Amino acid sequence: MKQLLCALGVSAATYVIVIAAGQETSSVLKTYKPVTASRLLKPADGDWLMVRRTYDGWGYSPLEKINTGNVSRLKPVWMIETGETRVHESASIVNDGVMFVTTPNNQVIALDAKTGAVLWRYKRPRPPGALVPHDTNRGVALFGGKVFFGAGEAVVVALDAQTGKEIWTAAVADNKSGYYISLAPLVANGRLMVGTSGGEYGVRGFVAALDPETGKEIWRTFTIPGPGEPGHETWPAGDAWKHGGAPIWVTGNYDPATNLAYWGTGNGGPWMGDQRPGDNLYTTSVIALDVTTGALKGHFQYHQNDAWDWDEVSPPILVDYRRNGRTVKGLIDVARNGYLWFLERSSGPIKFVEGKPYVYQDVFKSLDAKTGRPDVDLTRKPGTGKSATYCPDAHGGKNWPPIAYSPKTRMIYIPATNNLCGQTIGVPVEYAPGRNFGGVSGFGASMAPGADHFGEVQAWNVDTGMLAWKHNFAKSPNWGSILATGGGLVISGGTSDRKLHAFDAATGKLLWESEAMNSGAIAPPSTFLVDGQQYIAVQTGWGGDVTGTQAALNRLVPGDYPPVPTGGAVYVFAVE
Repeated sequence: MKQLLCALGVSAATYVIVIAAGQETSSVLKTYKPVTASRLLKPADGDWLMVRRTYDGWGYSPLEKINTGNVSRLKPVWMIETGETRVHESASIVNDGVMFVTTPNNQVIALDAKTGAVLWRYKRPRPPGALVPHDTNRGVALFGGKVFFGAGEAVVVALDAQTGKEIWTAAVADNKSGYYISLAPLVANGRLMVGTSGGEYGVRGFVAALDPETGKEIWRTFTIPGPGEPGHETWPAGDAWKHGGAPIWVTGNYDPATNLAYWGTGNGGPWMGDQRPGDNLYTTSVIALDVTTGALKGHFQYHQNDAWDWDEVSPPILVDYRRNGRTVKGLIDVARNGYLWFLERSSGPIKFVEGKPYVYQDVFKSLDAKTGRPDVDLTRKPGTGKSATYCPDAHGGKNWPPIAYSPKTRMIYIPATNNLCGQTIGVPVEYAPGRNFGGVSGFGASMAPGADHFGEVQAWNVDTGMLAWKHNFAKSPNWGSILATGGGLVISGGTSDRKLHAFDAATGKLLWESEAMNSGAIAPPSTFLVDGQQYIAVQTGWGGDVTGTQAALNRLVPGDYPPVPTGGAVYVFAVE
């Protein structure tokens, strides 16, 4: 078997990763197993078929061969560089030993999950002048014999899983007007669903459902209601609703029992709420859509008339929890606005149950006990020509990196950045297609009173609604997507030391850290089986918005938060 040896310089240590290539390349694809609807509903323990593995969004694997007793022997077994240097945020999707990852600049790579051998590599040329302000991609969707991904220029692409060849493409929005794609599609009940980024460019957010076989659009639901639609009255008179934002740029979750998909929506446009008076539905909300028809069945708005850029695009996870002696069919969201939200789902409406801050938050004075509506301290709300300081900052207590949930511990696990505050001031702005519609002049940063750290991993018990444990990172923010496993582990990267960390899910004890990788890892880790052995995969590639957080911290504490090396790679670990 031909072998390629790749020596990597990492921190003070250097180790050799073996990447295998050869005869296995053809055989693993020849036996590729199509992804059926039933497999998506109940994936095999050894597969990781979608971004969070299961429709409920838990980010949990029942695999337990890697566990609290042996995780200290976890070692890298292969790595491969992607050839791209911008921020990497793709989950490693694994189907029966075949891994699929995406990168910036419209690239999809199929790999032998056991050896790292490249099976095929697809790269879509980007049209000249394409507008892709956040050039990243968060992964693929699998269905049948196809691989689906969203190209940055707002085009959905279907590829043959065995060859990487294009089967069809479908443009879902006008990229020249500021629409672009960064999320992984969601396949459920015969629909391929996508949303778009573009909240700073005056887009009107939407979810579109396509036919997986042809790419033909089946339905489209806008996240900002037009005239005559419920919620339109929460927008000012005129055309503000046409460019009001509410983008959808994180993959939704799905409830097969009700056929509802839950999607989180982003900020309003422009940023300053005083330029669009009203609650501005359905910005900074979760919406429930009927997957068959696209009908909007329910919503909950986390805060009204956003002026902080607190996108709430992370969809709530579906967890049934206990409250006041009864079981609640729950939705749980850890929001960018610094609050942890416990909601109740149904066949339609979404009800408020409980909300509480999980990081230092000085904007909400209280929540209405029945509706959850925040009472806002207006001195902490910026406006046009009005500067305000607020905590958390615009990047939020948690940004897009997903939480995880373990049914064994009944805990959720949060990658949090605490004690970092922001300052903004608005300026007048007029809409023009393809031009920034933010209307903000400058950003400031400060620390919360008494701050001695910023990055945290938090564990909260879903039945008590209380913090169970917390791990602080003394010298880093935390943007690490979380993986929970049946082996009693919580695994995440997200820190500027470029390490992957494993914690005891029950106690929070740090059990293992990798050596420093080539770059930081903010992408979601995944775990899978090949030939009976369990592996853990993660994509590295620091960059994007986390560099803004890192720069703000380095201004506050000069020298403690230097830049992190960039460069994309896929690392796979196993117990030695």
